Amino acid sequence: MGPILLYSTFLCGATLALFHGSPLSRGFGKFVQDAGVTVLGTVPSIVKAWKSTNCMEGLDWTKLKSFCSTGEASNVDDDLWLSSRAYYKPIIECCGGTELASSYIQGCPLQPQAFGAFSTASMTTGFVILDENGVSNPDDVPCVGEVGLFPLYLGASDRLLNADHDKVYFKGMPMYKGMQLRRHGDIIKRTVGGYFIVQGRADDTMNLGGIKTSSVEIERVCDHAEESIMETAAISVAPVDGGPELLVIFVVLKKGFDGEAGKLRTKFSKAIQSNLNPLFKVSFVKIVPEFPRTASNKLLRRVLRDQMKHELSVQSKI
Repeated sequence: MGPILLYSTFLCGATLALFHGSPLSRGFGKFVQDAGVTVLGTVPSIVKAWKSTNCMEGLDWTKLKSFCSTGEASNVDDDLWLSSRAYYKPIIECCGGTELASSYIQGCPLQPQAFGAFSTASMTTGFVILDENGVSNPDDVPCVGEVGLFPLYLGASDRLLNADHDKVYFKGMPMYKGMQLRRHGDIIKRTVGGYFIVQGRADDTMNLGGIKTSSVEIERVCDHAEESIMETAAISVAPVDGGPELLVIFVVLKKGFDGEAGKLRTKFSKAIQSNLNPLFKVSFVKIVPEFPRTASNKLLRRVLRDQMKHELSVQSKI
């Protein structure tokens, strides 16, 4: 976000407003109000926290012309709530990567926007959506798959410190019209209306009963299964003694609510079977006070996965 924030601000002759402190506090919202911020950048997890604590209630954000969101997949209900803070101003989604120094897909104010979705590739960027065999899907067909980026665009890295750039981003990627595609790692969905929805990372994809699905798809269903739920995280782990992957749901409850893992497991299973696939079932539910996150508030599913693997290993030894 550094290059995007700095260049988009100063090339437009705008002022960059930086807040010293936690963005989860009401103090941040008051800063947005008092500074007369017109474009507010957010992360979905931060918005979810604002909504659950209601800490921004009563603040005047009417000077806002638009929001921007990046860092992880957005929740449509949370986006609707955020937009309502400023008389339903648009939320421009932006997705890229540290190694890109830019975004590869985003929303554009010149096009109709949909909550939690992207409307176009970013300037100078091209990409295709690959099927399970690494073959590109037609550009006008609704589909889901790993994104393959065209190799040249504004902001793309050409070297890495302490790693082989070609091996990390190009090795094993298919050719497309004479170009070797660049790896990014996102799974994206092209909708019937032509919008794009990021469904998480390729390494967060799970195989449940021989059917591939993403953590984000399952989390979107589970987040609405019970009013006590603040957020969920879905992972899969292989049993110690082999066999199909087990679906595990980690849960953070809203303040003032108690929950039983057994009851939540039943509700999650019913919700997933009704809305996603009748063959999916939840093996474990873990209620935790908070999720492990990066400094930029991204959810670390791999840490949860490692915790669960360790727990299953200990149980197996016992």
